[in-house]
Amino acid sequence: MEYPTIEQLHKKLTAGEMAVTTLVDEYVARAKASDLNAFREIFSDVDIAAQVATAQMMFKEGTATILTGMPIALKDNILFAGHIVSGSSKMLEHYTASYDATVVEKLKAAGAVLIGRTNMDEFAMGSSTENSAYGVTKNPHDTSKVPGGSSGGSAAAVAAGLCVAAFGSDTGGSIRQPAAFCGIVGLLPTYGSVSRHGLMALGSSLDVIGPMTHSVADAEIFYNTFKGADKYDGTSVAQNVTIPLKKKIAMPKNMFAAGGVDPEIKKNFEDMVEKLKTQGFTVDEIDLPHFADSLAAYYILMPAEVSSNLARLDGIRYGDRAKSISIHDVYGDTRGALFGIETRRRILLGTYVLSHGYYDAYYNKAVALRSIIRKEFETALEQYDAILTPTTPTPAFGIGEKVHDPVSMYLSDLFTVPANITQHPAISIPSGKSTSGLPFGVQFIGARFAEDTLFSLGKIVEDIR
Repeated sequence: MEYPTIEQLHKKLTAGEMAVTTLVDEYVARAKASDLNAFREIFSDVDIAAQVATAQMMFKEGTATILTGMPIALKDNILFAGHIVSGSSKMLEHYTASYDATVVEKLKAAGAVLIGRTNMDEFAMGSSTENSAYGVTKNPHDTSKVPGGSSGGSAAAVAAGLCVAAFGSDTGGSIRQPAAFCGIVGLLPTYGSVSRHGLMALGSSLDVIGPMTHSVADAEIFYNTFKGADKYDGTSVAQNVTIPLKKKIAMPKNMFAAGGVDPEIKKNFEDMVEKLKTQGFTVDEIDLPHFADSLAAYYILMPAEVSSNLARLDGIRYGDRAKSISIHDVYGDTRGALFGIETRRRILLGTYVLSHGYYDAYYNKAVALRSIIRKEFETALEQYDAILTPTTPTPAFGIGEKVHDPVSMYLSDLFTVPANITQHPAISIPSGKSTSGLPFGVQFIGARFAEDTLFSLGKIVEDIR
């Protein structure tokens, strides 16, 4: 089923053909009736009604923006003052945010209506939403399949029409991979272009907040609303790069060499390449020698940052606390009982690579490799508009299929991780479906701060797919 875009809904609201309360009630009713487990919480009727009243007043006073009245969902790791934000973990089950994330402040200022928080892999660690402490979310296209992760709840909510759009966070593909699995658009903005203030940190040099939407135009609207420098985030900058379209696309020469790519994904990707050529694009295979090494670097750098960022959740400083008989037991019992298996696995791995005797052998080598990969991408993107890949190596897999095979699960990030490693923007656009009806996506990785190029390319894909 196709759902209306933000622009279409805005025109109806502006023309008086629909009231904000009617629009929001329609989406909230679907969200409450859904059995996908996409939401951790739908906010109270009183809370939503207050936001609706503000939006209606903005239309009445002539101060409405294109986002005014739009029902939006937030991933359960983005702070919304006065509301529980748990990271879908037992560790923070009762944590109430004391302030708004910067993106939430901007959504409020625009008059958007925040209707709930969505399910996710615990602390954003996973590719299937099966690591949530509150149960897996189901894929709207086939409820026996995962929606992807870690922003699986947000992806499923948008795809099923439970909200107009949703926000996720992307550390290694956590917006783009579930977007591809659920047949929607997912944007990873350039690192630093969007404030991370109010986002629960997973990998501080990798995390980016981004939108999940029905169309590229909708993603563009959100990006233009929340981009920019923020005094609360020292890594954020106000920068925009406009580059004339060269109509030249690159694709990594050996990206299929390792195998593991579903034949239908490969065929869909090859078909898209041919369609782009009919639009006047040159598509070249280029050498990116360390493209495939991004995954190895990522699974050293990311756990190292996880180990540091989650150290504060120990039952003493932050988080819930297990009942223990001694101060020594508090630490072990709390972290052992309230962190899930995947979270503990990554903390242990990160602690290991940062430990004495292994720091140089693993972590420093990964940092050096990251610099090499980034240089390769920057060189390529001086000559090409973007680098094109499939978004995922397979369509959505079955619930429970990869739970006991973490390495196989990690390979879901094969094509998405390089953009996070190099801190470049990337967008996933639906590109077709499998014979069984599961969505596919293609991904463009662009030059830093050149999101406008990605939006242009994404709209072309929407027209020709």
